Amino acid sequence: MLEDATTAFNQMFSRPFRGVLFKTVGLTLLLFLAVLAAGSQVFVHFGGDLAGWLFATAGIFLVLAWLAAFAFLFPPVTAAVASLFLDEIAEIVERVDYPDDPPGKAMPTGEAIVQGIRFVGVVILVNIGVLLLILLPGINTLAFFLANGYLLGREYFELAAGRFRPRAKVKALRKANGGSIFVAGLLIALFVAIPVLNLMTPLFATAFMVHTHKRLSREAATLPA
Repeated sequence: MLEDATTAFNQMFSRPFRGVLFKTVGLTLLLFLAVLAAGSQVFVHFGGDLAGWLFATAGIFLVLAWLAAFAFLFPPVTAAVASLFLDEIAEIVERVDYPDDPPGKAMPTGEAIVQGIRFVGVVILVNIGVLLLILLPGINTLAFFLANGYLLGREYFELAAGRFRPRAKVKALRKANGGSIFVAGLLIALFVAIPVLNLMTPLFATAFMVHTHKRLSREAATLPA
């Protein structure tokens, strides 16, 4: 498992992965700037009749609020935007590291939408936990890692395995290897908790789980029927 994690970490700095990261961060920045521009227009439209000092004070407050939102929400929004490219990341890993294996297939549109909604929900839950750790350092850190290790391990593994197996078989393989996938999820949760590095969590986690799925599939194939 550590070999899988090390391989995934090293791949994050390759050119294809940098390309996905730049697209993800760029789209996230555009989204935040679009919110700022739209908010500014709304503020000018509805606040134009305010007294000068009140208008300026409100404007400063709104800019500070936007900066605070940017600081706290940039990593989770980046992760949510990255969900659009997770199949692309998985395909890169499969093509580079497993060229002799049959290529995986992206999920059908309906299933991909459901998976994307679930993934965004997990991202929100995980980052609420990170925020609580920052604001309320007395909360149980162990509980944070245990809960998020399970959620992240489950979602990223099902994404990687779902490119090769129907959903029922994905769940069966996950349950049969629950311990290994949970430990892998803990490593991803640790990644999420590290500032700046957490921007690359989707890249690392997807690559990590592609390698994990391949390894578990090989191990399953060697078991007696």
